Amino acid sequence: MSNVVLDAAGRPRSAPSTRQLRPGRHRGLITAASVLIGLLALLAGVGARPLGYYDVAQLAASGAALAILSVGQTIVVIAGGLDLSAAAVVSLVNCVLASWSPDGSGSPLLLIGLGLATGMACGAFNGFFVAVLRLQPIVVTLATMFILQGVTLLVMGKPGGSVSPMLSTILTGDLVPGALPMPVALVVGLLLLWSWLKRTPLGRAIYAVGSDVDAAHSSGVRSRLTLFLTYVIGGACYGLAGVFVSAQTGSADPLVGSPMLLQMFAAVVVGGTVLGGGRGGCTGSVLGAYVLMITVNILLVLNVSAYYSTIAESLILLLAVLAASLQRRSALSRAIRAASRRLAAHATGRLPRQVGLDPTRLALPDPPAGSGTPDPTFLFRHGEAVRRALPAYVGFALMVVATQAVFGKALFSASYYDSLVVLSSFLAVLALGQGTVILTGGLDLSVPWTVSLCGIVLAGMVKGSDAALLYAIPVALGLGSIIGLVNGIGVVVLGLSPIVMSLATNGVLQGIALVYSGGTPDGFASPLLRAFMTSHAWGPTPVVAFVALFAVAAVLLLGHTAFGRRVYAVGNSRRAATLSGVAVGQVLLCVYMLSGLCSAIVGILLTGFSGQASLGMGDEYLLPSIAVVVVGGALITGGRGSYLGMLGGVLLLTALQTLLAGTTVPYAARAILLGLVVLGAVMALRERRA
Repeated sequence: MSNVVLDAAGRPRSAPSTRQLRPGRHRGLITAASVLIGLLALLAGVGARPLGYYDVAQLAASGAALAILSVGQTIVVIAGGLDLSAAAVVSLVNCVLASWSPDGSGSPLLLIGLGLATGMACGAFNGFFVAVLRLQPIVVTLATMFILQGVTLLVMGKPGGSVSPMLSTILTGDLVPGALPMPVALVVGLLLLWSWLKRTPLGRAIYAVGSDVDAAHSSGVRSRLTLFLTYVIGGACYGLAGVFVSAQTGSADPLVGSPMLLQMFAAVVVGGTVLGGGRGGCTGSVLGAYVLMITVNILLVLNVSAYYSTIAESLILLLAVLAASLQRRSALSRAIRAASRRLAAHATGRLPRQVGLDPTRLALPDPPAGSGTPDPTFLFRHGEAVRRALPAYVGFALMVVATQAVFGKALFSASYYDSLVVLSSFLAVLALGQGTVILTGGLDLSVPWTVSLCGIVLAGMVKGSDAALLYAIPVALGLGSIIGLVNGIGVVVLGLSPIVMSLATNGVLQGIALVYSGGTPDGFASPLLRAFMTSHAWGPTPVVAFVALFAVAAVLLLGHTAFGRRVYAVGNSRRAATLSGVAVGQVLLCVYMLSGLCSAIVGILLTGFSGQASLGMGDEYLLPSIAVVVVGGALITGGRGSYLGMLGGVLLLTALQTLLAGTTVPYAARAILLGLVVLGAVMALRERRA
């Protein structure tokens, strides 16, 4: 493997080595270790007695699964990827092991091998789509997460089963009685394997690909194979984490891995690994995992409600990412220094030399009015949008025909279309918010709990009163907009990744919803809101007219306003948009506020439809809100798509779900099908590389 790498200008430079790719050397590792030592001292101080061997062993065991999971995620992140399916793999492995030998008599070594093989198969699935087909890791792993959740429910639909007690004895006991807990030996052994791997050609290739995949490929690194193997290695770690969870619990739970998703990313970032690739290490992630675990333990010792743990984990993730953003070479750090220089210049009366355009004072020029000359790109742009939206509408028509063939009373039934639009209303609204974020190249993962929290707040304020809607609806809409503004500030002002910012926001909102409702939301929808979503007293359901007006407004907003043109400009190239006079920061703030507003509207509609609000009622809309955008012809990396196409995706997915709901196909199979539809749409619409 050659050590010559070409830079952006074509000049040779040295291939990125492990040491070169860690500026500041062990800064993140030292910080994580210092925080961990401080937390251990605090835990010993607030506890009723000093920490002994048994306490240390228990702490080691309670954080081992998260530490192992974080190691796998770290390796993927170093290679420039991101894996949202990791926690779902843990749940799948847990259920597979419990169902393999329901009586708990399976061989421990066989169970360990089965868990590793399951994890590696999941990693290979992700690696194929990311490395071979070159699809976006975010969308691939998000779709895989839902597919695996469906597979897990098929394997075991509810908690139960049994895992061999011998597995627990081997993995959670002592390797050296009274001296070395097995979880410590397991984690240390994994770190030793990583220490060896990163010194091999594959390890160096992982860092090189994460640092600059094109330069690595030019230097002779087999980037596709490296990425594929990275996901397989990550999958093996996820499988091992699932095995350890099974050893701890002795039984299975299809949702056992769900809380670990946010914790895993927080551990990786706290440990000093940079999201984006090329820098970091697994030791810091292990320390980060134990930092999170001990933080939760301290809250429990202090009798703080467990509802606050998700908030604490989310804030730790944000603070860790923000701390990394303040490094000298970060964009945020440069912006702070530039602002400081401007303030100093104003204070001394010496203004800095203006270079280029001031994007905050310019507006994107509109086409000349009244000239009578049509925009030469109008027909091309709109013809292209129609062409990409057409498959979704063709698919929708086929679903209607299939429903007619299977059940009848669909093709010419007004009630069928009325019900279809009512069920489509939630995704039709979310498509505008999530779709606009995607058009700018972002992604909003805070949709689920924005929907849930706004619905819970509305129901708690209304409590069956129509009069209360006058102030409850504005409060819910305002809350959604504020949540979107917070996301936008994190992305624009703090320079955080949209994925990390919205994921952390989602965790904070979950904790707030639990604290606000006490774990049991009260209140219910008013008769007027219920009638708006379900009444047929005056013909079509009232929400049908709302959806029609909303769709017209959305098409006009994205296709015929200056704001819409700016959204597309930002999605195509932020730098070019800035040079064209677009206030990129302002556009992004408005985009995330729009997404929060749309999520709040859906929270209101769902509350009216079901009659009450519930915890997690927005969870099932995360992947569909992305799916309808992708199926509707939008490019997941931004800059291409239309609301007309998104609406076609909404109708297609809703018609498909309606068709499946009338059959004996279980819900788990529908989740799998939805994930496969997303992957198929992304493959069909991806941009070909030369």
